[in-house]
Amino acid sequence: MKALLAGMLLGAGLIAPASAAEAIVTAQNANAVDIVDLDTRKVEATIPVPGAPAGIALSPDRTRAYVTAPEGKALVVIDVAGRRIERTVPLGGGPLGVGVNPVSGTVYVADWYAKRLWAVDPSTLTLEGEIAVGTSPSGIAVTRDGRLILVADRDDDAVSVVDAGTRQRLAVVKVGMRPFGVTIDPEGRRAYTANVGSNDVSVIDLATQREIARVPVGERPYAVALTGGRAFVTDQYGGTVSTFDLATLKPGPRIDVGEYPEGIAASRDGRLVYVANWESNTMSVIDAASLRVTGQVTTSDGPRSFGDFLR
Repeated sequence: MKALLAGMLLGAGLIAPASAAEAIVTAQNANAVDIVDLDTRKVEATIPVPGAPAGIALSPDRTRAYVTAPEGKALVVIDVAGRRIERTVPLGGGPLGVGVNPVSGTVYVADWYAKRLWAVDPSTLTLEGEIAVGTSPSGIAVTRDGRLILVADRDDDAVSVVDAGTRQRLAVVKVGMRPFGVTIDPEGRRAYTANVGSNDVSVIDLATQREIARVPVGERPYAVALTGGRAFVTDQYGGTVSTFDLATLKPGPRIDVGEYPEGIAASRDGRLVYVANWESNTMSVIDAASLRVTGQVTTSDGPRSFGDFLR
């Protein structure tokens, strides 16, 4: 199962609120979620979460964490302030990536096995519908205006573009091999996919809904975060974070982090990037200006943090 999930999981590296003070880290091997204080850089609480927790997204007000449990076939809803599980929503299938509509609060969960997203009502925490997408959907990203949902369809080498209002697929954008993580820039102009099979990042123009470039990165890229005019990409097999310039798309330095880096996210102030290192049981802290690792947090076993994990 570990090997399967290693091939499945992606993260979308997102941007956290300026007041972000905690990281919510899914620790898959430990069947737990860690709450990390970003000031002290220590785990301040650990919440038991059965079912090999992997994907994560936060509600628009950052009070809830939505965590996918692939082995539990469920979406686990965590009250972050209360440090407790609020509800477990049974789904079946293979829940993996998860994203939240920043306008409606609707939760979208990718079913790895069934070419669909589930839509979960945030008020009732019940299923309200399904959305057809491509094969082996993994990472999910939603534009800030809540109008478009992007889904990395790994085994189709493509990204589905979905109208959030009608829940219909508008376009299928061909990208590199085995896209996993997908990230949208704050302006809603471009999206970026980490392509684990071709060791590159595809750049998608959202106006034309076409791939416009590919940028080479390290081995088996997993997820992308954006800050300070750069993209930061976790390279699972390299133990590194690759960087490139968002304007020129020119590759920059690679940063050594822990073993098997996966989830990645940047703070809104642009100063720091956080990386979950699955095999090292750590979270690396990178200074986004100097491109140096400035700290490390010890976590529970198997941190993945695939998605939006800073509050």
